[in-house]
Amino acid sequence: MSEQIQTKYLIIGAGPCGLGAAWHFNKQNEKNWLIFEKENHAGGLATSFVDKEGFTWDIGGHVQFSHYKYFDDVMDEALGEDGWLHHMRSSWVWIKNRFVPYPFQNNIHRLPEVERNECLNGLENLPKNAVLNNFKDWLSASFGEGICKHFLYPYNFKVWAYDPALMNYKWIGERVSVVDIERIKENIKLDRDDVSWGPNNTFKFPKNGGTGAIWDSVAEKLDQKKIHFKEELISLDVEHKVAHFKSGKSVRFEKLISTIPVDQLCKKITDDNFQDLKSISSGLKYSSTHVIGLGLEGQAPESLADKCWMYFPENDSPFYRVTVFSNYSPNNVPDSSKYFSLMAEVSESTDKPVDSKKVIQETIEGSISSNLMTKDTQIVSAWHLRMEYGYPTPSLERDEILNQVIPKLDANDIYSRGRFGGWKYEVSNQDHTFMQGVEWAEMMLSGKKEETYVL
Repeated sequence: MSEQIQTKYLIIGAGPCGLGAAWHFNKQNEKNWLIFEKENHAGGLATSFVDKEGFTWDIGGHVQFSHYKYFDDVMDEALGEDGWLHHMRSSWVWIKNRFVPYPFQNNIHRLPEVERNECLNGLENLPKNAVLNNFKDWLSASFGEGICKHFLYPYNFKVWAYDPALMNYKWIGERVSVVDIERIKENIKLDRDDVSWGPNNTFKFPKNGGTGAIWDSVAEKLDQKKIHFKEELISLDVEHKVAHFKSGKSVRFEKLISTIPVDQLCKKITDDNFQDLKSISSGLKYSSTHVIGLGLEGQAPESLADKCWMYFPENDSPFYRVTVFSNYSPNNVPDSSKYFSLMAEVSESTDKPVDSKKVIQETIEGSISSNLMTKDTQIVSAWHLRMEYGYPTPSLERDEILNQVIPKLDANDIYSRGRFGGWKYEVSNQDHTFMQGVEWAEMMLSGKKEETYVL
């Protein structure tokens, strides 16, 4: 016999967005809420894992930087002032058998002469009044053909797993450093590195437990009786406001926030007048993410000692980014006097297939060819995780689809928010998604409009 539960606010998912909603309800003394989470732990895509050899891994290269004081205060409460390590960003591009500081366009002086001149020539001849139909057009108009040819086109295909011509460019905002041509010429003249750009120029990272330690702590500070783990949503009756779970439980609610991928949410709705959303939302593009962790014997080579993460545009490695994860915290390895760790990310889509059986070996070979390790480096641990939903792609049709799906759900007290619930990459970092949950909860309580998630 199925068990039926009642609540005013039902939260699907205990990642940053779902926890943000619960946290704010708690802060405002609203006790009539429940979280139902499919996994046996909190954190969602911000979970961490410890492998059998004792190495800690995140699901990709997470760093903590924030656009919100509210979020900063929660982070301090979660781990305390002593729970963090603070870092200056040191990010690089491995290209033409050398490291070039990021942002790449500010540091083309490091390239071989032929490639440097191609990049500079492109910058000096940017098209005037270019017609922009997609992200590829925007890249060309913003950076010129030289930088696009050598870095931006191949890199963006590797990270997104789609041709940039299939993506829109409205999402960019502060995520991409644009061009200051005079500054670049001065850097070439002086042979000067220029690395001070970016929203995450400084960042902090948990001393222990990886990124997942944050969300474990946030969850633990909430009423544990209100958080139900191992509860997978299988169907949703919008008209009668009942959510059904694989365990046999069902929950009657007044308002629901779902942080599962919105295309999956639409498939679970049983009402006849919502069946159109299944086919509409199926047009949303996304890429899967493979995370490969290599626990290595010895100390990181001198070339990696000061680096946080590196980008890899060339095709002699499968990964688009590698993080020197032991540099984030010495506790990410079992003994920092004996080991270091590299964490690689590989994207996958229908346009860019990946063989899961070969990806670890290909990552090892790519790490050797990119001078991250040598053939003699002893591999203590090789860890692999594939996430079906990794990046929500800002495709050309994305906004039109969301404008059909989200308002219809909202109007029926079903709110889809979070990295894949809202499907807006530009507001999908941990701080953004947590605040999406906070702002949704505040909207429920006071009617205040959301600021982070806006169509």
